Amino acid sequence: MTLFHRADRAPALVVDRAGLGRREKVLAFVNDGDRWLLGTRLALVLVGEDTVRLPWETVQAADWDQDESRLKVSEVGEYGRPRASYEFTLENPALLLQLIRERVTASVVVQRGFLVSGKRGFKVIGRRSPDGGPITWMHEYDAGIDPDEPDVVRAAAEALAQARADVGDVSGTD
Repeated sequence: MTLFHRADRAPALVVDRAGLGRREKVLAFVNDGDRWLLGTRLALVLVGEDTVRLPWETVQAADWDQDESRLKVSEVGEYGRPRASYEFTLENPALLLQLIRERVTASVVVQRGFLVSGKRGFKVIGRRSPDGGPITWMHEYDAGIDPDEPDVVRAAAEALAQARADVGDVSGTD
């Protein structure tokens, strides 16, 4: 294996450390100095001291700050608990940023907003891996909405049932 790489390919040693599936290809990549970010059809893979695989359907947000050249990637989490997040300072990440936007968006099967109080409420979101499989369902609550309040619990359950029915998901699992 060579330590050198063509500008259009991630280094072979980095790809090997990423542990990609046999037919999983790197579509975009960038290095932040300490880590490599590899984007594939299925996941964003962070290769550094440790390797972290973030399937696209588990990426809650990817925020780019152009002034600071910083990317912050946050994982889906549970309400009221800290979400895992990662920050990178990147040069020339355009292709990777495009891939992140496209893949995260493609993982969303359905997203519906529901108002509870004024302009505040929650969203029901169903996401699926690009490989298919079951839909993962979640609620995202606006600031000031208590998900344990009985009216909110009832509305969230009704909204989830309706969203599942609309997409033909009768599995009944979250």
